[in-house]
Amino acid sequence: MFIIRFLILCLSVISPFTMAVALTEDKSSFKVLTWAGWDTYLPRAAHPQDLEVQYLQQFAELHGLNFEQIKVAQFDELFTKLAAGEGDVIAANLTVTKQRKKLANFTEAFIQSNEYLLMGKNSKELKSGKDLNGREVVIQKGKSYELTALGLQKVYPKMRIRYIDTSISTEVLYDRLASGEYDLAIQDQNLINAALDYRDDIKQSLQASGKRDIAWAVALGNKNLQKKLNYFLFSQKLAATQNKFYANKWKKIKATRTIRFVLRNNLSSYYIWRGELLGFHYELAKRFAKEHKLRYEIIVAPNNVALLDYLIEDKADIALGFLTPTASRRAKGIDFSRPYHYASELVIGGDQVTGIETPEDLSGHTIYTRASSAYWSTAVDLQKTVKNLKLVAVPENMETESILEAVGDKQYEMTIADSHIVDIEMTFRDDIQSFMALGEPKAQSWAVKAGNDELLKYIDKFLKKHYKGLFYNVIYNKYFKNKKRLDKQYKGYIAEIETGVMSPYDDLVKVHAKEFNFDWRLLVAQMHQESRFNPSAKSMAGAQGLFQVMPRTAQQLGISDMHDPEKGIEAGIRYMDWVRKRMQADNIPDSEIIWFTLASYNAGAGHVRDAMRLARQKGWRDDIWFNHVEQAMLLLSQPKYAAKARYGYVRGQEPVTYVREIKRRYDTYLNITNHK
Repeated sequence: MFIIRFLILCLSVISPFTMAVALTEDKSSFKVLTWAGWDTYLPRAAHPQDLEVQYLQQFAELHGLNFEQIKVAQFDELFTKLAAGEGDVIAANLTVTKQRKKLANFTEAFIQSNEYLLMGKNSKELKSGKDLNGREVVIQKGKSYELTALGLQKVYPKMRIRYIDTSISTEVLYDRLASGEYDLAIQDQNLINAALDYRDDIKQSLQASGKRDIAWAVALGNKNLQKKLNYFLFSQKLAATQNKFYANKWKKIKATRTIRFVLRNNLSSYYIWRGELLGFHYELAKRFAKEHKLRYEIIVAPNNVALLDYLIEDKADIALGFLTPTASRRAKGIDFSRPYHYASELVIGGDQVTGIETPEDLSGHTIYTRASSAYWSTAVDLQKTVKNLKLVAVPENMETESILEAVGDKQYEMTIADSHIVDIEMTFRDDIQSFMALGEPKAQSWAVKAGNDELLKYIDKFLKKHYKGLFYNVIYNKYFKNKKRLDKQYKGYIAEIETGVMSPYDDLVKVHAKEFNFDWRLLVAQMHQESRFNPSAKSMAGAQGLFQVMPRTAQQLGISDMHDPEKGIEAGIRYMDWVRKRMQADNIPDSEIIWFTLASYNAGAGHVRDAMRLARQKGWRDDIWFNHVEQAMLLLSQPKYAAKARYGYVRGQEPVTYVREIKRRYDTYLNITNHK
């Protein structure tokens, strides 16, 4: 897979302060134009677009500038906005062409990439260029692929070119190739590699062009910025050359200013929610990198065995995942840090299991867990004292959360799980129960490849500083102690309504609901689900106000002080309208659009589109929410499906419950108001 390592040296010849002068017209800001067709998604290693942005963020920091990313909806407007002074540089995986050189100055190439034809998995293969006759290639105007397609058409005149809207995202393009709606497209090799990391419904075909330079574009005449960017790129290449001389892991990390963390994509470690990257281990990794002035790279392990294998194979520097130090893991070549967490191992069963009070009562029962986990070792020890206790290995890519879900669904009888994971699961479900703790709480540590003593020393220093400190406690409570998200205290709320008044804010909601053509009663039902009518509510991810809008979203809407009821309501309803328009692009029927909009508001449009894609693959309707797409959404919490989803793992039960609860309350509101 294409991975750019962000590498930069501390060059003392020119100070960051002096280099900052005259780089941009506004000396305090550095505006980077990107194409909105690359939406935020779950990075599994490094996507070309994400890395370009990370490059330029570091460049801005080095030069004392405020980084600002400006997303442009239409790809062909990027150069227009650059010329108009609305941005300082374009970062959009740009191929350098003669035509584009007339529009902008380009930096030195930071990579070279071939262009290839791309098609759906079930499309007819191209055996040679002649097979392009009679086929159709879709192109977005303004992209370099247009020139490639026109060149191919000269050689194969019966090949058709079809122009599509330049606002269509790469993901929608891939979806339409997979469905057969589009026949062929052209993409850069690095983008294809990134897509094939999580998709198996598209495939690469014939090469469409030779190697081409990919670079950044700056405005014509801005030679100073072009020069500084080239100097910056040169420093990376120099650091990359020096990289191979470092045998010491920590010295290599410091020289390259890059550290690689391997995590699992799950609710406790690393996931995406409403466009925000979250997770307990993700935040620890970010903090460690920040304190050592490093760029961090998050790598997602496909299963729990690979989590440690990646260290041994030098694909990652540090593994995080509530790892218990065991003799078998040390024998494998893994070293562990000082503890950063302690957890009791609990025996968990479904709510149908009774009569379990002591370890001896486990006789005749079956425990399901991963063979690579510390739980397996605990269960093996338990078998020595408990007769007829059965132990069954589950797939290595199953997360503990998924195993607990299987126990709750009666697929598995029992399992063993850490207490903190059980606590968060019991916030969401009441069909599992804890029977007993097995021994004393066990220490859990960060993991590195054996022999990396200096790296381990800095990890231990970091953990000693933060363990049980303010930062640690805040993020730990954020992910494992927040039990308000599915508050059940309001189950009887509707029964108390006798006046027909749904909330203290009905009049405010009605004004904005009318403006954006929503049923105000549905929005009140949503507001209740989001905040329980508490204008001061704040979620674990930082969402605020009556409609729990993220501060960044509110800022984009031009709204501040989300705790003000009127502003919080305006922000929520305007954002709902924006989400609805986004989902309408998927040709969802009017009768269904509101349910898809609500699901997207809760989990993000990316996760919903992942579920729609999965529904199609399962033979279900992708334009009906209930009993179709919602069923696919539930599957996305399972590793085998999340691994092939662009946005990765999502606790599918949350958006499913969210939509159903709002519909239930909305139906009740309808009955009340109709009765009145």
